[in-house]
Amino acid sequence: MALDAWDTSGNGYLLDNRQAEAGERFDALSALFNPSTFRHFETLGIREGWRCWEVGAGGPTVPAWLAERVGPSGHVVATDIDTSWMPEATGFEVLRHDVAADAPPAGGPFDLIHARLVLIHVAERDRALRSMVQALRPGGRLLLEDGDPALMPLICPDEHGPEQELANRLRRGFRELMRQRGADLAYGRKLPRLLREAGLVDVEADAYFPITSPASTVLEEASVRQVRDKLVAAGLATDEEIDRHLANVTAGRLDLATAPMISAWGRRPVV
Repeated sequence: MALDAWDTSGNGYLLDNRQAEAGERFDALSALFNPSTFRHFETLGIREGWRCWEVGAGGPTVPAWLAERVGPSGHVVATDIDTSWMPEATGFEVLRHDVAADAPPAGGPFDLIHARLVLIHVAERDRALRSMVQALRPGGRLLLEDGDPALMPLICPDEHGPEQELANRLRRGFRELMRQRGADLAYGRKLPRLLREAGLVDVEADAYFPITSPASTVLEEASVRQVRDKLVAAGLATDEEIDRHLANVTAGRLDLATAPMISAWGRRPVV
């Protein structure tokens, strides 16, 4: 699921996965964050035979990587409320599933459960977290990765001119739409505490966010195109401002950062 994507008000996606730009977002997010995610998988000791649940997979890249690592003796299930971007799963199972409302999928208990950019957008995030913890086997690992837009609210940290000021103002409008829809803009920093409160042990966490990269540019262009009507309708931006910002992005004059990605992991104790 994409950063800044989910509308918890019941109106569907703020950034609709049925739109063509969704594929651009998934590709950009994979380029930005897959290396960090895969590094964490390695740290957790993933190996052949593990049973894994990828929550809110969005696209196929993460479950495909997991399937390759666990091999034919393991099993990977990738779930999402919209599975349209995983039409041809190779080596893993795909299920339509709402982590906040549905029971964990069959195939558990799981050695590893992972969710990236999911719970920040889910209204019943506490319930979803409990469901994932309960689906772990004793000794199983949970890795949650979520954004913390409030920790670094600027998309252009070096706000040295009017183009950067415009980008930051539009990003404030974007995050206001998120806030109105129930997103927790400070959720990432809470993850270590929440994992401990859920009963996990050996909890650790770190953070990562790119300051500028080609993938960040692709992500911003696709996201703004998708949400522009909502920004205009809410009085948070004008069409002229959005067009000007997109031209600035395309011209390559902006260093575009992402919100910090907080990765937190822990282990279900062996009783």
